[in-house]
Amino acid sequence: MTNHLEHCHSIDLAGPIDRVFPLFTPIGETLWVEGWDPEFLHPRGGETQEGMVFRTSHGDETTLWACTDWQPSEHRVRYARVTPGSRFGFVEVTCRDTGGESTQASIAYTFTALGETGQSYLSELTEDAFVDMIESWKIGINAWLSKNGAASPA
Repeated sequence: MTNHLEHCHSIDLAGPIDRVFPLFTPIGETLWVEGWDPEFLHPRGGETQEGMVFRTSHGDETTLWACTDWQPSEHRVRYARVTPGSRFGFVEVTCRDTGGESTQASIAYTFTALGETGQSYLSELTEDAFVDMIESWKIGINAWLSKNGAASPA
């Protein structure tokens, strides 16, 4: 069983960095992630900032999130997350302007199991499974960008 893992994968997105980066905030993700419905604990309005705290539910799991590093001028954000009884982790997204109408987003996950449930989850999140997950993000984000043209994501 896996107790700790680190994965990183980069995707090329069909939009300028100032449209793409906000899509990696909790509010921005509601635009392209089906079922993503964060409950904002602080600040209640969901403004992304260091120290923000929110909760998500997926299936029978609840995950608590906190923004630990918010650097919008550098197009970088890092979240700490804990799914009680399962896993603790970090998610970091860094976007890089690749010219014109394209952006490269690098997504890094670090997880540590908190017990057998977490070990099972981490064992299933192989490198290939992680790449497949992030590639599905690329499909969702590019579909949103295509549909919404020059519209602001927030």
